[in-house]
Amino acid sequence: MEQVIKQFYEAFKNLDAEKMAECYHNEIVFEDPAFGILKGAKAKTMWKMLCESQKGKDFVVTYSNINSNSANWEARYFFSQTGRKVHNVISARFEFKDGLIIKHTDDFDLHKWAKQALGFKGALLGGTSFFKKKLNKQTNNLLLKFEAKNA
Repeated sequence: MEQVIKQFYEAFKNLDAEKMAECYHNEIVFEDPAFGILKGAKAKTMWKMLCESQKGKDFVVTYSNINSNSANWEARYFFSQTGRKVHNVISARFEFKDGLIIKHTDDFDLHKWAKQALGFKGALLGGTSFFKKKLNKQTNNLLLKFEAKNA
C-alpha cells in the first residue's frame, strides 16, 4: 500500500491528476476541511481541478512518513483569490480495497490555513464552523463549475 501512496504523491508533485485518479478506487471517499466529503468521480475531479489551477505556477508538494495507511504532506503555493503565500501541512490517512485507495482523509489546521490564505479576515473567522461551512460551499461550487466546463 505504501507504493500506491507514493505513486499518488509523485503524481501530485507533477500535477498529473490522471495518475492520481489511477490510485483511487471507483468508490473512493475523500474528506478534508476545505471540501468536506467527496465521493467517486467528484473526488477524482477535485484533484484534476486543483492540478490544472496550479500548472505553470509556483506550486510545490512534498511528502514524508509514508506507511501502509498514512502519510504527511505539505503544499506551498500562492492562494489564487488573494495572492498570499500558503504553506499547508497535512496529515493523510488511507484505507484500501482491491489494492487501491478507497478512503482518503486529509487533516490540517483550517484556522492556520485561513490566516495564511486570507490574512486578517482568515485570522478572525478561520476557526469558526461558519467559516468552514462557507468554505465548503465555495469550494464545492467551484468544483461544480469545473465539472460543467469539462463535461
